[in-house]
Amino acid sequence: MGEKTIRRPSRPSVAERARSIAKRGGKAALLPSGEVSARVAPLLHHVHPDGTATVLLADEHPLIAASWHAPRGELASVLEVTDPTPVRLREPVRGLLWLTGWLRLLDPEEAHHEVLSIVDDRPDPRLLDAGHGARVLRLESASIVLADAEGTDSVDPTEFQAATPDPFCTLEDDWLRHLELSHRDVVGLLARHLPEQLRGGHIRPLGLDRYGLRLRVESSDGDHDVRLGFSRPADTTERLGFELRRLVGCPFLAQQRNGS
Repeated sequence: MGEKTIRRPSRPSVAERARSIAKRGGKAALLPSGEVSARVAPLLHHVHPDGTATVLLADEHPLIAASWHAPRGELASVLEVTDPTPVRLREPVRGLLWLTGWLRLLDPEEAHHEVLSIVDDRPDPRLLDAGHGARVLRLESASIVLADAEGTDSVDPTEFQAATPDPFCTLEDDWLRHLELSHRDVVGLLARHLPEQLRGGHIRPLGLDRYGLRLRVESSDGDHDVRLGFSRPADTTERLGFELRRLVGCPFLAQQRNGS
């Protein structure tokens, strides 16, 4: 007999995962090259669907003056977007997105249009500071790189723009925190899907997307991330609920399936 083939659960594409991290927002750090080399925490950051990014910095920030004196008014910079875990874990980061390109200070008219392009998608009160104590800069991305539990990959800018964020990406953190705090018994029932050597570890909810549920197992020999795949992608909350109950092993699912 031949070796048994282990089927990996379906998962979002690299571009979809990158778009989901960008959509969630997370925390950001600006890493300009050259003389200004410190990590800069912007007042606000926003990654657009085309892979460009907008950042707000205080008027008096040294990076504003540096951009004025840079060749062509552009600074080579990296915007690092951190995707934090939804619950407190030993390793509190589940993904990093790096946008590398050229950072440019926008003039007042450009800044006004830039802010308006963000408001509908992200009505953040910090946008009101633009032109009133804060300046608007745009990062034109030349490359995009994603690092998460699935691996480290370059993201083609065209694929990034064509991809869509996961439908649950802005809701999953609240759902998973509720699961962690109020339904530890449910998390324990998921252990039956784990490899036997991991079942004694501390099982924590890590991520949720239309393809499945991700768990992190914290054990004495380190952290292990495991994806539990759904029987088919869930594009509605109703289907998501069904797939989660199937993973838990609710006894009435067989009757529900037969009656549908």
